[in-house]
Amino acid sequence: MNDARIGIIGGSGFYLMEGISHAEEVQLETPFGCPSDRLLVGELEGLRVAFIARHGRGHLLMPTEIPFRANIYALKSLGVERILSVSAVGSLQERYAPMDLIIPDQFFDRTRHRTSTFFGEGIAAHIGFADPVCAEIGDALESGARSLEGIRVHRGGTYLCMEGPAFSTKSESNVYRSWGMDVIGMTNLQEAKLAREAEICYGTLALVTDYDCWHPEHDSVTVEMVIQYLTRNSENAQRVLREAVHYLGGRPRRCKCVDALRHAILTSRDRIEPASVIRLGALLFKYFPEYRP
Repeated sequence: MNDARIGIIGGSGFYLMEGISHAEEVQLETPFGCPSDRLLVGELEGLRVAFIARHGRGHLLMPTEIPFRANIYALKSLGVERILSVSAVGSLQERYAPMDLIIPDQFFDRTRHRTSTFFGEGIAAHIGFADPVCAEIGDALESGARSLEGIRVHRGGTYLCMEGPAFSTKSESNVYRSWGMDVIGMTNLQEAKLAREAEICYGTLALVTDYDCWHPEHDSVTVEMVIQYLTRNSENAQRVLREAVHYLGGRPRRCKCVDALRHAILTSRDRIEPASVIRLGALLFKYFPEYRP
């Protein structure tokens, strides 16, 4: 069976989740095209999980090229209710050092060329997004990290999501610091918004690879050093995720993510075309059961 309750999204340097047993590769087509790669579905810590490499195995996709909607829709189609996302980030604050792990609870959007919603084309929906990270996922990631030796983890903070693919100028980096931003990356904002629309709990394990260019020692950081940090961080993330999945096992969802769409659709029910509901069936059959095949 291809059903799964927990989804794992791997970022830069994290292209395969180790320890998944009875694994099967699944290729899905969605209303938004194909996901970044085939999904790996199997068992981890006794639970059914689905893993996808955000950039594709071999890192084929730049941030703006990632089919975010297809990735989240594919996970929803498999029955995923919770997503643990892994993301490499740069630090905007001295206290977050390379090799630290951060579980941010806020996002700030600096992207310009991306679609961050499943809706439109006849259905208008506006989800609440004041608290973009599910606290239950944050609890699982924090519990997993603190149960392991040799890992320094920070709970809370803001992840600034930039467009890329170029990194920040020093001027931009210093402005972000003055705004109180904590880490910077290029991917997680869209995932968080789409997951909320799909009523999936979402949280990020951010892996600090280096200080952003504001730091006076930034120029001394070599590509080899960043890759070394990325590799070691990914190894730590593997351990944390296994513990987090174990933590979530058997725990019911008691958060607001469960019915985030209940009052979000503003279009009059009698004006919504059946074809529009069917197109987004994985999201909408719950509220429009009359159109379920």
